[in-house]
Amino acid sequence: MKDVSNKPDSFRSARAQCRLRAPQDCIERLRRGDTDKGDALQAARIAGILAAKRTDELLPMCHSLPIHRAEVIFELGEEQVTIFAEVQTIGPTGVEMEALTAAQVAALTLYDMLKPHTSPDRLEITDGRLLEKTGGKSQFRRYLRAPLSAAVIVLSDSVAAGRKPDTAGRSVQVGLSAAGFEPVHYQVLPDEPTQLRDAVQTQLAQGVALVITVGGTGVGPRDCTVETVQPLLTTELPGMMEAARDFGQRRTPYAMMSRGVAGLAGDTLLITFPGSRRGAEETLAALLSGLVHLLEVCRAGQPHPGGYN
Repeated sequence: MKDVSNKPDSFRSARAQCRLRAPQDCIERLRRGDTDKGDALQAARIAGILAAKRTDELLPMCHSLPIHRAEVIFELGEEQVTIFAEVQTIGPTGVEMEALTAAQVAALTLYDMLKPHTSPDRLEITDGRLLEKTGGKSQFRRYLRAPLSAAVIVLSDSVAAGRKPDTAGRSVQVGLSAAGFEPVHYQVLPDEPTQLRDAVQTQLAQGVALVITVGGTGVGPRDCTVETVQPLLTTELPGMMEAARDFGQRRTPYAMMSRGVAGLAGDTLLITFPGSRRGAEETLAALLSGLVHLLEVCRAGQPHPGGYN
């Protein structure tokens, strides 16, 4: 199965359809609900909903998802039934297969309940397809339409002294490049407030769109990043770090101890990441779609349909 453990949850929906072709007298039986096996439409609706909830047991590579809504709707024509299945969840992956499975199983149920009333060659299931889906990366983009500059500033006495390699900052740099940021400046500093302040202010003066510091957000005596960066923020965005801590806390019980802050420093988005590789990667995973949206749409001077100017 594909690993989705580092993907953020989002509201996701899918709508699928398929058709059952049948003789007109069979369609009339569906309208009346009087097949030999009972009310076929009601049975097919229940079967489709159950199929959506059990798709992961039928398709080996599908993830188990909490199904928050599933519905099956029928449109009866003269010699066909169109089945629509709608499924919703809040999760790290979509429900396209759940909707497709629901529609197909509902159609199979109708087929089963109508087959005593006609010959097999007059029943046909066709046109199974996905109609639409929402949520995830198709709706909440995790990459830029056009490149923007970024900087990654790593705070670590041991890395700056050459006693250990940096993995956290490099992983953030790679992640930003994959998201379309270019160029991505990278530098390593010791946990010294003055050097950090000077480095950040240099990036601000150059008009870099995004500055991410990595490290120094904990409670150690040398952790100075938050105290140094916070006074530079002109508009704090506490929701970003709330989202990052919530994302991390569901994966490790230590995320709560990160004191990271985020906000705008003029037109530059400034965010403080934790210094561990896992913490930095999880923070980027949690925030990437939001920071892409903010940098492209919500910054000063950018048009926004919700009222930002």
